[in-house]
Amino acid sequence: MTGPTIQRAIISVSDKSGVLEFARALASLGVEIYSTGGTRRHLIDGGLTARDIAEYTGFPEMMDGRLKTLHPRIFGGILCRRDRDDDMHSTAEHGIIPFELVVVNLYPFESTVARPGVSRPEAVEQIDIGGPSLIRAAAKNHAFVTIATSSEQYRPILEELSANRGATSEALRRRLMCAAFAHTAAYDALIAAHFSAIEDAAASPGQVNFPKEMSIPLRRVGEELRYGENPHQRAALYQVVGERGGNLVTAQQLNGKELSYNNLLDLDSALAIVRQFNQPACAVIKHNNPCGAAIADSLRAATERAMQGDPQSAFGSVLGLNQMVDPATAEYLSTPGLFVEAIVAPGFDTEAIEILRSRPKWRSSVRLMSTGSLEIGSRREFRRIDGGMLVQDADILGDPTDEWRVVTSKTPDDATVTDLRFAWNIVRFVKSNAIVVCHGGTLLGAGAGQMSRVDSVGIAIAKAGARVQGAVLASDAFFPFPDSIEQAAAAGISAVIQPGGSKNDESVIAACDKHSIAMIMTGRRHFKH
Repeated sequence: MTGPTIQRAIISVSDKSGVLEFARALASLGVEIYSTGGTRRHLIDGGLTARDIAEYTGFPEMMDGRLKTLHPRIFGGILCRRDRDDDMHSTAEHGIIPFELVVVNLYPFESTVARPGVSRPEAVEQIDIGGPSLIRAAAKNHAFVTIATSSEQYRPILEELSANRGATSEALRRRLMCAAFAHTAAYDALIAAHFSAIEDAAASPGQVNFPKEMSIPLRRVGEELRYGENPHQRAALYQVVGERGGNLVTAQQLNGKELSYNNLLDLDSALAIVRQFNQPACAVIKHNNPCGAAIADSLRAATERAMQGDPQSAFGSVLGLNQMVDPATAEYLSTPGLFVEAIVAPGFDTEAIEILRSRPKWRSSVRLMSTGSLEIGSRREFRRIDGGMLVQDADILGDPTDEWRVVTSKTPDDATVTDLRFAWNIVRFVKSNAIVVCHGGTLLGAGAGQMSRVDSVGIAIAKAGARVQGAVLASDAFFPFPDSIEQAAAAGISAVIQPGGSKNDESVIAACDKHSIAMIMTGRRHFKH
């Protein structure tokens, strides 16, 4: 069912992309245009006629533009129901003319607050009041009014006006109504998130508060993904509007096929690992767990060590690197027999890109993702459960090493402490129950996601193989019994790091002393479910 013929339109936009062409097409169809301030000047400069809303309302624009469209003659013309005699009588009595089309987008709050050093008053002035009110009024009365909030909607509207003798279909108006309410909801959520983050930073640096109500502004990035975790599942990627920092959502893809749902999950995990190191670092991720990780004096050395941590699992993995990929690292990754699905890094040297695009067998398919800065953006983590959402502080704070305690008779030497710190930084990214075995700044074996911690210990040791001799072991949570220590000792582990806190800590410490294993208790657990 088509709506009323569009005779009058209100056009008031901050983003003027395509609006002149749209308005020109409307004018050619005989639509009378009403406008405000900068938009009206833009249309007139483009050779169009646009009636001044202030002239129509008899009320001047004032307060630096804060007050211009909030008037009964405007909102009455948008909200009047054409099938209600009382509504139409009221409009006639008060000299209100109906508007069948409202074209509005909002002040650029998002781009304003993205500028470094933006002040609170600057941000406040970009909170649109009249725009959301116009949008909501038109969307509410979508039975009779068409609402456009994006330049992407101009073409479909014009196509329908052409096909329906100057009217739009009910189906289109309903779709535009949904888009309009989503648009204003995301806008309000962005404002709330921005000022909440300021209050969080002032109240508790490094942490976040949990307000009574919370909205997450999301904007789809591109089209749908090829599929979700499995081919029968549909999926799409959304950006949290206003979120900053180095991440995959805003990264530039320099090469390769479209990223899959699972690629994005794995690359995000790889990025989380390497961004915590100052030294050149590489993380190798398979099925959202690290199967390799290393730090070294050069990026190539770190990458080579990481890939050799578990070569079998590394085949078809994704990589995270914390420095610009140089030609030497690209040359190594082009070694025959190596195969990676995707690489994320702060950037790629031009020669390195050429090597990765031309040398290996997988050259055309490998995804190269450049994030720029590795700065952490979000300090909240969200996880969907049926019927709700779990929200927590992201586990991104460094552990206070001055609170670590050597609890055994044997004290680890400096080199061992360095390895223990590396292992502790890796184990927090392995699915619980998590165990990692490391040596020389390299992950040698990981036991992930097992129901029994003893099983995780066994898997990590088996992955390390003969390299386990003299290596260190990290556990994301306490050992409930000394059986894992006995297993580690039999394999040749030299030192252990774990949170402690079990009622059997004393027996676990005794087992370490029995086998001359040094152990540090950190006092902090790092479950990753």
